[in-house]
Amino acid sequence: MTLSIYLSGEIHTNWRDEIESGCAAAGLDVTFSAPVTDHDASDDCGVAILGAESDKFWHDHKGAKLNAIRTRKAIQDADIVVVRFGEKYKQWNAAFDAGMAAALGKSLIVLHSAEHQHALKEVDAAALAVAETPQQVVQLLTYVQRGTLPA
Repeated sequence: MTLSIYLSGEIHTNWRDEIESGCAAAGLDVTFSAPVTDHDASDDCGVAILGAESDKFWHDHKGAKLNAIRTRKAIQDADIVVVRFGEKYKQWNAAFDAGMAAALGKSLIVLHSAEHQHALKEVDAAALAVAETPQQVVQLLTYVQRGTLPA
């Protein structure tokens, strides 16, 4: 069974690469999708394509709507949504993606450090699994796909 996995959330570290390479090393039958992870491109896509805005609200609004087209499609098509909350920024978009995945009945895995447990308790409660490392996500996906435990 091929699993389609959407990797949402924090874009400033290589956690996606760790999950993708870990799944490849484990020989899992998975495909991945993700948001645009080029921060400037993601922020400026709306004005770059649809025209400049003098008000930052409308600048961000155009970009958010354009990015939402990609995000909605990817979440709808995914079998599993993995949402990573990083250390440096508040990822409100990641929380929104987790909520959307939960509302659509998608299998949700949340990834964050132990220090964020309290702040993310509602998001964690909607998840089917909460991991602290990308390696744990690979192990979760291995179990889901094969029914085997880590060696």
